[in-house]
Amino acid sequence: MAQSKGTVVLAYSGGLDTSCILVWLKEQGYDVIAYLANIGQKEDFEAARKKALALGAKKVYIEDVSREFVESFIWPAVQASALYEDRYLLGTALARPCIAQGLVGIAQQERAPYIAHGATGKGNDQVRFELSCYALCPKIKVVAPWRLPEFYQRFPGRRELMDYAKKHGIPVPVTPQTPWSMDENLMHISYEAGILENPKNQAPPGLYTKTCDPAKSPDTPDVLEIEFERGVPVKVTNTGDGATRSSALELFVYLNDIAGKHGVGRIDIVENRFVGMKSRGIYETPAGTILYHAHLDIEAFTMDREVRKIKQGLSLKFSELVYNGFWHSPECEFLRECIGRSQEPVVGTVRLSVFKGHVYILGRESPRSLYNEELVSMNVQGDYEPADATGFININSLRLKEYHRLQSKVTVKQDE
Repeated sequence: MAQSKGTVVLAYSGGLDTSCILVWLKEQGYDVIAYLANIGQKEDFEAARKKALALGAKKVYIEDVSREFVESFIWPAVQASALYEDRYLLGTALARPCIAQGLVGIAQQERAPYIAHGATGKGNDQVRFELSCYALCPKIKVVAPWRLPEFYQRFPGRRELMDYAKKHGIPVPVTPQTPWSMDENLMHISYEAGILENPKNQAPPGLYTKTCDPAKSPDTPDVLEIEFERGVPVKVTNTGDGATRSSALELFVYLNDIAGKHGVGRIDIVENRFVGMKSRGIYETPAGTILYHAHLDIEAFTMDREVRKIKQGLSLKFSELVYNGFWHSPECEFLRECIGRSQEPVVGTVRLSVFKGHVYILGRESPRSLYNEELVSMNVQGDYEPADATGFININSLRLKEYHRLQSKVTVKQDE
């Protein structure tokens, strides 16, 4: 055993990588404290605690941050209508800064100079974890085994990790029957690596765990009414059985159950990682998908057109910053403030149907609605003079006329 190097707080999951890393860190001379964040994943936390202690962890902290995850991370993303590259709802990217907060908090409490994680040297999570940790505690030092030659040369693949695990009596759940990597939290579950690295390969039928096959989902839809205040869902009511949920965590868990039952929230995409490569990821984001569509609808109903155009631009930048790991940056904090301010009028109720893998908007109402039924009606003139449209069209056509007049002159000259 190497000479003691001090205490390191390891972001521990109980899986193959972090279990092997825990033992390896001890071999390198670190005193290891394991930190496991309960962020809504299906996990036997007591078994994980016993496993970490059996592998030599000095202490194990298990912290339930699921409510904070919803209220402080998911809700701002819902307000922003956050979507990376038009498809990804940012489930993992939102979870990393939340976990990092807890990790740094324990490191400061234990006066540990180091934190460690099991993120690979090719992925986004290494960036997300470390940028958050450095922002929250500038003096912290990071041990990232997958970027250390002495680690990744010793473990070039999963087989070597499995051999190491067997040698050190580390029980691991990974088997050849599930040859892909999974990461789960309350918002979503992601699948990547292994046989999924070939983007041509279709996802095996047994891969999905959060949603059922839409083709085998119930033949009767669930009709929900979701109430929003300042762009945040505050109550959901199932019009079928009258079930209601109003606390943030319970509401989100309930929507996960309803959406999962109907096969809502599956995507299979190739995305651009921050580090510069494309990767294939499969995601299930049940509740997030319902809320994305519901929020989009109530926002369009209540927000001024020009404000919404600006807000859409802010949302694109927000999504990029979150994906790339800059949650705790000054620019991301500024965007959250701006987007939050834009959500003041986003109040009301959206009625929707969840059915066979889809979310269908059925109707909406709001005391802050900018929709004027009389003004827009084809049967009532209202406070609008149709003749005014002639001048409106003439003014807007002037630019087009001039452009094409000039183009005609250029074409004539070219033909001469």
